[in-house]
Amino acid sequence: MVKILHAADFHLDSAYGALGEEQARARRQESRELVRQMVEYANEQGVQVMLLSGDLFDSDEFFSQTGEDLALALSRFDGQVFIAPGNHDYCASGSAYDRILWPDNVHVFREDCLERVDLPAYHCSVWGAGFTAPSVEDDAVLDGFTAPDDGWTHLLVLHGDVGGRDSRYRPLTEEQLAATGVDYVALGHQHTFSGVHTAGKTAWAYSGCIEGRGFDELGEKGVLCGTVAAGRADLRFVPMGTRRYEILNVDVTDSQPLAAISAALPRDTERDIYRVNLTGETEEPIRVDWLQRELGDRFYALELRDQTRMKQDLWAKCGEDSLRGLFLQELRKKYDAAADEAERNKIEQAVRFGLAAMDNREM
Repeated sequence: MVKILHAADFHLDSAYGALGEEQARARRQESRELVRQMVEYANEQGVQVMLLSGDLFDSDEFFSQTGEDLALALSRFDGQVFIAPGNHDYCASGSAYDRILWPDNVHVFREDCLERVDLPAYHCSVWGAGFTAPSVEDDAVLDGFTAPDDGWTHLLVLHGDVGGRDSRYRPLTEEQLAATGVDYVALGHQHTFSGVHTAGKTAWAYSGCIEGRGFDELGEKGVLCGTVAAGRADLRFVPMGTRRYEILNVDVTDSQPLAAISAALPRDTERDIYRVNLTGETEEPIRVDWLQRELGDRFYALELRDQTRMKQDLWAKCGEDSLRGLFLQELRKKYDAAADEAERNKIEQAVRFGLAAMDNREM
């Protein structure tokens, strides 16, 4: 049995283009510090093997200090580190993996074919392969591979796309994972934690990215940590990200927008980055700039989107000589004959949908 930590998709030195220059710089520094925090956590938990499944860097253009900080942090890990480069940080001549002086406890899988590293002290073998170009469109890396049935724990670390048959980023299938016979496959590329799955006797998972960088990477982000033994993987997701990205939809119909947003917000949003979409009907235009000033201190960063529509008299053109008028006239008869408030509400909703369709707009 071996204790592992699985992480991926750090995308160090990302641009954070949606943030201001000062905040973007601060976020990049926080991402560097997150690696150190991860190593400290791993040491506290007695982790023996760290599997990093690619895209540690967002591109080949990164600050030299970032590479030095990463190498220094990993050198402080008490166990062994294995890196499988991905499509963003592929391993080629002159790439990040050539320009950084890696500590002795770090092994980089530099070839686009499987390599085995044995750890006799743990009766464990780690297999891996890296990207050597920005894309890998074939799925041949696992062809013919089955780990030996030798009583050792077998781990596999890869960057790839399970289920993406037409993917440019190493398409993989569950059938291929099952055929490997390894005990755990640590995957990178998908930025959402997948849960721990099984294919045959093989457990596999995407840990997801360690830190969200935009509104396509919502909620808690982190790493997987736990034990793997022959035929068994006992791993749990550990939140690790410094800040979260969240999207909140707030209906301000018949409400004051500030009060409606405040009521919908969870506690402790000061460290997080929110997009608040305002929906519903209003009597007057939303004062977005004023709301931004009033709410700004409650977030690290806030993006407000006004998706409201002005309230209208639903029956204003009822009876006029037009398709709209005839449509309203028929529904007004049903509205007036409705037995209760619930039925009238349904008819009003039907009117809104009908008018929106006539105006070629969304509800």
